This record gives sequence, structure tokens and C-alpha cells, in this order.
Amino acid sequence: MVSIEVGRVCVKTSGREAGKKCAIIEIIDENYVEVVGEDVKNRRCNIAHLEPTEDSIDVSGDIDSIKAALADL
Repeated sequence: MVSIEVGRVCVKTSGREAGKKCAIIEIIDENYVEVVGEDVKNRRCNIAHLEPTEDSIDVSGDIDSIKAALADL
């Protein structure tokens, strides 16, 4: 079982961005995280709408470096 943690790469499962990859950059509370992706806006997202993958990336840089790391996956 893959956990929800900062740096975890996920796939959005609902909404207009469904099927797009994103990375968790902050855990807000037990229900919400902040995500960003190449095709995903920087916003909070319900954990129930994310499917975590086995991949994780370094999110200590700026937004552009996170998007570049996601593009390389």
C-alpha cells in the first residue's frame, strides 16, 4: 500500500484533471493536500480524489523544477 506523503506522485481520479499526474507538495489536513503537476494547477485536492503511485520526487525546489521532474517520469 502506497502512502500519502510529500513528494508522492499521484494520478487525479476525478474532475477536469482526471488521469493527469501530479505531486503532493504539502499536506493540509487529514482530508486535503496541495498538489501541482505539469497539466494540473497548483491547488488543494481531496485525498479521496487521488490515486498514489509508487514514484516519488523531490519537491524542495520551485514549481517549475517539480513540473520538469514530473515530465521526466
